[in-house]
Amino acid sequence: MTHVVTSTCVDHKYQECVVVCPVEAFREADTYLVIDPDECIDCGACIPECPVDAIFADTDVPEEEEHWIERNAVESVDAEIAEGDSPVLAD
Repeated sequence: MTHVVTSTCVDHKYQECVVVCPVEAFREADTYLVIDPDECIDCGACIPECPVDAIFADTDVPEEEEHWIERNAVESVDAEIAEGDSPVLAD
């Protein structure tokens, strides 16, 4: 199992989740974050840290957001590792 960042992260890109991740599973797209499913250890530390409730276990992703499971997997391959120091885009 892995965790997934969903659409509510778009245009926010909060970094609190990145800071608590013990394995550098987060990757940066231009306006949001994704989780590399090969790096995620399913600890769940990131879920309560997200101020927009964008992170779910892949088994709990709302139906309308399920396409984000594949999106995280595909986009994380070429994306840079998130360091937790990128500016937040919107509050």
